Amino acid sequence: MSQFALLGQRRFAPFFWTQALGAFNDNAFRNALVMLVAFRMGLDDRSVSLYTNLAPALFILPFFLFSATAGQLAEKYEKTRIIRAVKLFEIGAMALAAVGFHTHDTALLLGVLFLMGLHSTTFGPIKYAILPQALAPGELVGGNGLVEMGTQLAILVGMIAGNSLMLVPGVGPWLASAATIAVAVGGYLASRRIPPAPATAPELKFTWNPVGETARVLGIVRRDRAVFNAVLGISWFWFFGTVLIAQLPNYTRQTLGGDGSVNTLVLTLFSIGTGVGALLCERMSGRRVEIGLVPLGAFGLTVFGVDLYLARHGAATLHDQDWLAFLRSAGSWRVVLDLTLIGAFSGLYVVPLFAFVQARAPREQLSRVIAGNNILNALLIVLAAGFGLGLAALGFDAAQVFLAAALLNVAVAAYIFTLVPEFPMRFITWVLVNTLYRVRVEGARHVPEEGPALLVCNHVSYMDALLLMAHLRRPARFVMYYRIFEVPLLHFVFRTARAIPIAGRNKDPAMLAAACEAIDQALAAGELVCLFPEGGLTRDGDVAPFRPGLLRILERRPVPVVPMALRGLWGSVWSRRDTRLGWARLPRRFRARVELVIDAPVAPERLRLDALEARVRELRGTLA
Repeated sequence: MSQFALLGQRRFAPFFWTQALGAFNDNAFRNALVMLVAFRMGLDDRSVSLYTNLAPALFILPFFLFSATAGQLAEKYEKTRIIRAVKLFEIGAMALAAVGFHTHDTALLLGVLFLMGLHSTTFGPIKYAILPQALAPGELVGGNGLVEMGTQLAILVGMIAGNSLMLVPGVGPWLASAATIAVAVGGYLASRRIPPAPATAPELKFTWNPVGETARVLGIVRRDRAVFNAVLGISWFWFFGTVLIAQLPNYTRQTLGGDGSVNTLVLTLFSIGTGVGALLCERMSGRRVEIGLVPLGAFGLTVFGVDLYLARHGAATLHDQDWLAFLRSAGSWRVVLDLTLIGAFSGLYVVPLFAFVQARAPREQLSRVIAGNNILNALLIVLAAGFGLGLAALGFDAAQVFLAAALLNVAVAAYIFTLVPEFPMRFITWVLVNTLYRVRVEGARHVPEEGPALLVCNHVSYMDALLLMAHLRRPARFVMYYRIFEVPLLHFVFRTARAIPIAGRNKDPAMLAAACEAIDQALAAGELVCLFPEGGLTRDGDVAPFRPGLLRILERRPVPVVPMALRGLWGSVWSRRDTRLGWARLPRRFRARVELVIDAPVAPERLRLDALEARVRELRGTLA
């Protein structure tokens, strides 16, 4: 099923429109406020600068103060009730904003901006914690991609609408007020259709102390090192995006020589690119939580960030060009491509990170993990503002700030990937498997979502473990012959994936004993263990007799057994088959079409070795 089918289902669509309309209103109101202060109230430059710099700070402040409290609310109480209360709160805030627009009461409008920050703070932990409750694991990446795409487009349209409506002569405040109130009401009506999302931790003891709870929430985030570093990666995305968005007006005017329409164009390119990248995540990941896309996204941010500087830097020779004149100018399409691809790689970078946090964090703590993520995001947004202002004070122009952020991205990515080698490991696996094969998975639902199980599969090529690793939705510990485990480049992948090297009793009895102990400990800890019971690669493409070691594992630790089979690998790259035509040896098949077929689990008390072998043979069959 395509991810877009979710937009027609009640379990997702009302929530999608609720969050998109909320993102629209946040940005429509903020930009209408800025336009009112900058162009409608006749204020001097110092006053305008004060208000426009104070506005983002007031919007961000609630994230520091109340994110931890919002995380508690989202876990202790049913989520849709909170969402509806938040949307009613938004209607009230927009009614106050209408009064401020008409009276030009800046104090009231800044107060409303703080309230909208509080609205977003409360909604944030629910926004991402509700998805795992509403979606199946295989839909999580697609759902996150749609949410990210919807958010980016809503932000873009909201910014344009807020600017444009407030500047309409004579009726600007009326139009801005009517639009924001109407969208708030629409968001509330959409929220009425969201299905119930039960509390995940109803027994949670609520704490009102924001300082103590903030420290507690950040402690929860830090418990799982991989989740914490994923949160740092998400926060870095906000840093990078904030630097980019903040510099676009100056970049448009000083470097591109464009007017306001060019600023809207470049912002549109970045937003559309991010939305496209977010949507591509599902297809590129095979509907799994594929964190291997994160290094690819980080790589793209740096490459096209650097190229954006190389494409156009220094002072513009022409000024006040509209968007059509800009597109006709020399080198403009390289800038267009760079901005769009920076957005696309941003989507590839951030969507898998959100999905990873949702899949890895304990369900009863997910809202508080998201709250901690929002606190760190807010901190990095503030640091991004300081980063831009600091470089500007040193004489950097906007293009040079872009270059500095792109180069800094290398150091940040290297730091995160060094701390959590699972990210580069998954990237290497994703690249190798998707370069060498075209894979279709059938029966992925049969792999248990939680608890221990033993996965058994036929053994066709040296790439079998990597291929399975790339297409199982849940991490598994692979039992493999020690010489394959020690292959130079792949050793890093197998070691990081915590594969279990094994040798025969005659070859290395100590290694065999250690492997058996590691298998038992993994199953006792509730993990998946995958083994190839033939004991070696097939020499003729057929399934060899299964060895009885599998039964000894089950005698010690009875767990469900999941039969699997690989089809189409025989004769491909890294299988043992030589393709010959007479005396000539032909290359093995490259980009082979492969199928992974997974059958329903078999209870350990019902398992017979000969029946299991026959079932794997039957699953292997022939490639469809």
